[in-house]
Amino acid sequence: MPQMGESVVEGTIVKWLVKEGDVVTEDQSLCEISTDKVDTEIPSPGAGRIAKLVAQEGQTLPVGAPLAIIEADGATAAVAKPAIASAPQSSPPSKPTGAPAPSPAAAPRPPREIRPAAPSAPRAEARVPAPAQAALDSADDEEHRRYSPVVLKMAAERGIDLSKISGTGSGGRVSKRDVSRYLESLRAGGAQPSDANGLAAASSAPVSPPIKPALAQAAAAAPSGGGFHPPVYQPREGDIVEPFTRRRKLIAEHMVFSKTHSPHVPTVAEVDMTRISRLRDIHKAAFAAREGFALTMLPLVAAAAVRALKEFPRMNASVVGDAVVLRREINLGIAMDSDEGLLVPVLKRAEGMSVVGIAREIAALQRKVADKKIAADDLAGGSFTLSNPGREGNLYGFAIINQPQVGILRMGEVKKRPVVIEIDGADAIAIRIMMYLALSYDHRVIDGVLGNRFLYRTARIIEEADFEL
Repeated sequence: MPQMGESVVEGTIVKWLVKEGDVVTEDQSLCEISTDKVDTEIPSPGAGRIAKLVAQEGQTLPVGAPLAIIEADGATAAVAKPAIASAPQSSPPSKPTGAPAPSPAAAPRPPREIRPAAPSAPRAEARVPAPAQAALDSADDEEHRRYSPVVLKMAAERGIDLSKISGTGSGGRVSKRDVSRYLESLRAGGAQPSDANGLAAASSAPVSPPIKPALAQAAAAAPSGGGFHPPVYQPREGDIVEPFTRRRKLIAEHMVFSKTHSPHVPTVAEVDMTRISRLRDIHKAAFAAREGFALTMLPLVAAAAVRALKEFPRMNASVVGDAVVLRREINLGIAMDSDEGLLVPVLKRAEGMSVVGIAREIAALQRKVADKKIAADDLAGGSFTLSNPGREGNLYGFAIINQPQVGILRMGEVKKRPVVIEIDGADAIAIRIMMYLALSYDHRVIDGVLGNRFLYRTARIIEEADFEL
């Protein structure tokens, strides 16, 4: 499983496009995978014959896990290591005295291992830990310990015989996901394991057949152990149950991780958009004729955010363990809606872009999202995010930080309002075009003074409207 972005830690095999015995060429698509960021195809790292499909359709694997084994030029080239580590080979038996040694030409070539190239990084920098790194580390521990404490706890509380569950983890280990799927299959089939938390009893209530599996899945995913557990709602006739898609589950996990690890501080500024709106109105017709798409407020606000990030580099940073890394490049994420949920494509090296360049890049990414052609690389590497939820009734709101970033801006509704302004030293009430701009920042590394100064500066750049179009 190749690395498909700094925050992508696993992928699910959706469909194999080849079968064992097929001859493939380099870069030929081998399988379709789904991640929380994007669905894509995995290309073959070399030419040869498919000797074995290690991963199965529907299986979720971490980055670096084995997918398939390809034989190339009479030798075996592995796309990734076998799923189960083989035991160390014993020393080969000694050849009988006088037996002729094989000639060099007859000797088999050693296996050549083909791996996806890992991104290089300067020696002095530490790799940014992915949100699920702890889960990956525990997977390595399970090579020697079949059941994790979480799995043992789930089994004890629900009266499960773990020997009846097939493990899909490394070395055949039984994971928490395996236990949840086992519980789901029992409940969907009518069998009910004992449950110390009352989940089994709750799921046995009369429910129409179409929603029983989804309810069982929700019950299996409920938290275990002591403490407060919210009641499980029993769907009634006429209710519609929509099980989470895999992407929605991972988005949920990312959001919960961000809220529990980054102390979010919200702050909001009132921005006078009158000048920038007039600037847009003056240029929008010529811009659309020249560029082939409409000029919106989004690239103008994005350009203002990039300028402010240049002045406050600590806002363009990532937390790495007990350190903060001030990032050289400004890779601005732009939140965009799609049929399958929120995506955040990234404008790479935005610090070198003009307003027109930012507008072109945003339009190109929007087309990719609409055409479902967005790639994993388009979503990777963001250092700060700008969100624009839309114009309809959105006064302001505070977005959740996109890890491992330390801040996110959220645009509010652009609306005409009467405000008090100063004209020739006297106060007056005027109709102005206004917007609330909200910032969420990570209080681990961003103090209130810095967060407020950054937001204030961004707002003033917007109000000055000093942009070339």
